[in-house]
Amino acid sequence: MSLSWGSLAAVLGLAVPVAAALWEFVLAGRKRLGYRVQLDTTIRDSAASGPATTVLQRMQWDGTNLSDPSVVLLRIENAGWSPVVAADYVAPASDPVGIRIAFPGRRVVGMTVTERSPQVPPTFFVPGAEGFETTGREVKLPKVILNRRAHYKVLAVLDREEGFTEPEFPEPEVTAGIVGGVRGGNIRKTAYYPFASRQVRWLLASLILVSATQSAFTLAGSEDTAAPLDCAAGTLRLSGSTAFAPVLREAAEQYERTCPDARIPLTATSFKGSVDGLDTLAAAGAAARLPDGRGLGDRLTFSDGPKSDGRPRLLPRPVALSLFTLVVHKEAGVEDLSLKQVRDVYAGRVTNWSRVGGNDVPIHLVSRNPGSGTRTTLERQVLDGRPLPAVTTPDCAGLDRDRPGRCEVGGTGTLLDTVASTPGALGHSEVGAAAAHDDVRQIRIDGYPATLEGADQGAYPYWQTEIAYTYGEPPADSIAAGFLRYLADEVGKDIVRARGHRPCAELDKPLLCRPDGAPAAR
Repeated sequence: MSLSWGSLAAVLGLAVPVAAALWEFVLAGRKRLGYRVQLDTTIRDSAASGPATTVLQRMQWDGTNLSDPSVVLLRIENAGWSPVVAADYVAPASDPVGIRIAFPGRRVVGMTVTERSPQVPPTFFVPGAEGFETTGREVKLPKVILNRRAHYKVLAVLDREEGFTEPEFPEPEVTAGIVGGVRGGNIRKTAYYPFASRQVRWLLASLILVSATQSAFTLAGSEDTAAPLDCAAGTLRLSGSTAFAPVLREAAEQYERTCPDARIPLTATSFKGSVDGLDTLAAAGAAARLPDGRGLGDRLTFSDGPKSDGRPRLLPRPVALSLFTLVVHKEAGVEDLSLKQVRDVYAGRVTNWSRVGGNDVPIHLVSRNPGSGTRTTLERQVLDGRPLPAVTTPDCAGLDRDRPGRCEVGGTGTLLDTVASTPGALGHSEVGAAAAHDDVRQIRIDGYPATLEGADQGAYPYWQTEIAYTYGEPPADSIAAGFLRYLADEVGKDIVRARGHRPCAELDKPLLCRPDGAPAAR
């Protein structure tokens, strides 16, 4: 029986990939240790300075003097098909260190493990654990047991070494090996997802040509490349919180890059505040005149806290815990206030910083406009439900520098600039934006700084649940539903975390992220 060219191509198209897969993943790929550099940025990089600045300035508050700080996030993973155990690492049995990471031109200030697979024991990374340490320019990691596809992430905070003058730093040098691994067992830098050796990739590329030849007999056109699971086509309109806007801008950019048929147009006025966003969403839903049970698939709004009553068709989805902070002009002379002192200041009982141990400067309250979630959270959770005092001037430039007063502004950036330029000014802001502004000072409350740990443990009061709202239930295949899934996925959570917020699913007490915005009983 003779075979046609099409039949021969079909046989080759089946046999060769099977043989290649057996060789790469069963024979040669039994053990494979890999790493990825997921983030390597300095405070000089404007595109990523927001999250890096937050962490590094916090290090400076703790007394560390960083001249040219940077952060590196590495993912260590088992990229093979066999578990990696302690005995597999190429190191003496008496040496607890399995992986060494050097940073040429930089010294290590500190490190932490930010994420690990559920099956990776946390005991490997507790302070003082054998093999888990830093020494000068090097990070040492223990002989971690990694099942197939298991991973963990290490975040290192670094500073430029004296005498290193190159403008850019070399890539981190990762040294490790496993017994019986692929190509000598040395750790390999992997792509986004471990795939195959160079030889097999060349072989598969050749097979693509064969398959294309066979397909030409049966197909008249080419098939579109399937988009990732969370991708959806269409245009998505985002609105709402200015405090959460940096997260949404970065996530929208990444989503458009991942999903070529998605469009998320954003302008300077896309985010005007939580209440404005809720109003915009409600108006769009009413104009659409959707029947009960159906929702808008092209709009989302984000609010610092819960909606008000009277919006029954707006459905909440808690996304993250957001931190806020009080900020003052750097010449106010205060760094810590008790909760009672904060309430006295906003009640008008204290009008000069000297009354609370600061300099002899009148207090000027700079607040967000009504409708701001940051302001609403201040009134509800810090001021015990009491409203702010009356505005004394409609324009902050008109504040009398010799008398106390209050004015209002529209956005977080404008508020921070106003506080920085007004002696004695006190305002409120999202923590990430405040940390990135050099000319304001954050205020501790009852001795507690604005940290996620303090909020999670009930010690720090100025925080709120960041909530995504939809008008009705969006269709499962809509761009609104896809973007929400993206925020809850690994990449989205990395963006949320990098901007100083905490995904609700990662909290020690997830009930803090309640849709009604009320703290769970403690």
